[in-house]
Amino acid sequence: MVADEPFSVDLNKPLVFQVGHLGEAYEEWVHQPIVGRDSPRFFANGFMEFLTRTKWWVIPLVWLPVVCWSVSKSVKMGLSPYLAGLIVFLGIITWTLLEYFLHRYLFHIKTKSYWGNTFHYLIHGCHHKHPMDGLRLVFPPAGAALVSLALWNLIDVLTKPFITPALYGGILLGYVMYDVTHYYTHHGKPSKGIILRLKRFHMNHHFRIRDKGFGISSSLWDIVFGTLPPAKAAKA
Repeated sequence: MVADEPFSVDLNKPLVFQVGHLGEAYEEWVHQPIVGRDSPRFFANGFMEFLTRTKWWVIPLVWLPVVCWSVSKSVKMGLSPYLAGLIVFLGIITWTLLEYFLHRYLFHIKTKSYWGNTFHYLIHGCHHKHPMDGLRLVFPPAGAALVSLALWNLIDVLTKPFITPALYGGILLGYVMYDVTHYYTHHGKPSKGIILRLKRFHMNHHFRIRDKGFGISSSLWDIVFGTLPPAKAAKA
C-alpha cells in the first residue's frame, strides 16, 4: 500500500481553507516567507475576500475620531485635561504590553489541527508567509470593532465611568500607532533613528529569529522580558 503524499498548498487557489490540511507541516511551511508584494487570495467568496484587505490609511481615518470622542467624553464628565492626558499615556503603555503578549503568545502559538492552522493563518500566519502583502499588514476595521467593543466593556468593569473613555482612547491610540508603525517597518525606508531600529528588529523577527522581537511599536517589553533580537537586520 502506497502512503499518502504530503498535502501541498496551491498558491493559485484561495489559501485559507487549504492550510489546515498541512497538519504538523504547517509550522515549517508558514515560516518560509514569499517575499513578493503580491496579495494572495484568501477566500473564494468576494465579500469575505474584501474584508481581509485594508489600506494602511484606513486605520487612522476610522479610529482617530473615536480616540478624540472617547477622551473628550471623559473631560465632559469632569476629568481635568491634565489627568485625561495622563490616562491616555497610561493607555498607550498598556497597549504596548498587550501588543507584546498577543504577538508572543497568541500570534505565535504552535498548531497542527485543521482549524488551529486555519485560525493561526488568518490572525498572523499569513503575515509571516507573505510579509510584504501591503493590504494585510493592518487589522481590518470590522474585526477590530468587535475586539474594541469587548475592550470597552472590560475597561468599564475595571474602572470608574469618567476614566473608562480616556483609558479606552489611550489604548486605541496605542493600537493606531502600532498598526501604522507596523506598516512602515515593512514598506517605509527610514534612514536613521528609532524607526530604523524598530525596522531592523522586526525584519530580524521575520527573516532570522522569529522567537524574538515581539514588540512592534516599542521594544520596551522585549527588553524587560529578554526577547530583544540583535540589531543587525537580514535583507528582505
